[in-house]
Amino acid sequence: MADPGRIILLVTSPRLPAGLLSAQAWDLVRSHPVLAPAESELVDAVRAAGGAVTVVAPTAAVVLDAVAEHGTVVWLSGPSGDSELARELGLRLAREPAVAELELVYGSWDPPGARLLDVVAVLDRLVSPGGDPWLRERTEPPQQAHRVLAHYLLEEAYEAYDALDAQDLDAIREELGDVLMQVVLHARIAEDAERPWTIDDLAGELVAKLIRRNPHVFAGEEVSGVDEIMANWERIKREEKGDRARAADVPRSLPALALAAKVLARAERAGHPVPRPAAVTELAAVLSDEGELGAALLAVVATARERGLDAEAALRRAALALAASVGADSGSSAP
Repeated sequence: MADPGRIILLVTSPRLPAGLLSAQAWDLVRSHPVLAPAESELVDAVRAAGGAVTVVAPTAAVVLDAVAEHGTVVWLSGPSGDSELARELGLRLAREPAVAELELVYGSWDPPGARLLDVVAVLDRLVSPGGDPWLRERTEPPQQAHRVLAHYLLEEAYEAYDALDAQDLDAIREELGDVLMQVVLHARIAEDAERPWTIDDLAGELVAKLIRRNPHVFAGEEVSGVDEIMANWERIKREEKGDRARAADVPRSLPALALAAKVLARAERAGHPVPRPAAVTELAAVLSDEGELGAALLAVVATARERGLDAEAALRRAALALAASVGADSGSSAP
């Protein structure tokens, strides 16, 4: 009885350069007849390296005919993975195991983060001519699109915050994906602006910033502990931002409580005193947990409403005044 033939399903990543294959994959495509479902850059690369590639219909019958003729064939899988062909071959060989053996070989793998390339490609198609009319309506003209879409970024960030606060891992993954979509979308819009930049510019600037601000990791700088790491971060940040620092450090669109917390952290790092009326000091002495704190804050808001005062606006003004005072006294840019 003759030995069964051999079908090698060679799977590759569509996100890597066509010729970037493992040594095992190159040995296979140079040693055996190669079948492919269509012409492609990968087919061209294999042919250029001396492989014999034939483009055929992706059916089990065609592949098995080639096995009968050659004994061993390599199926060069397309970007979709040719799952239907693999399923058809699997069912056929389950009924007739003596015909051929089916072997799966990975010629290249996606590196971590490779699917981000798909996000960029999909957003590009949605925004480009012929894409999604709803998105295109909101991204024209480019110079206004960032402002038009800004509230979506804020909403998605709040939804992600809710998921993080609830510790719902599935929701965290989904909501952070929506935030990522907003980031990539704004980067795609920027490509058509008067002073264009791309997602690669954004990512490159982020990488450079992280490396600059962490010399203890990337430049071998000796540090005594976390306090010195933070001090270095703030110093480097001040040097980077220069005159832009003070205005850029406090996002004024933050809700008043979040804004106040950010400004207070900045004041604490700068050693700037924060005045506390006697009534607040007395209240702080009896607050023991977040439940009591929440009730106290709610009571303050209720009192403000009774007296016709806007608690949100009042806290925002006080926080911004403190921020200006801290900046004037210390010149610090650290938020």
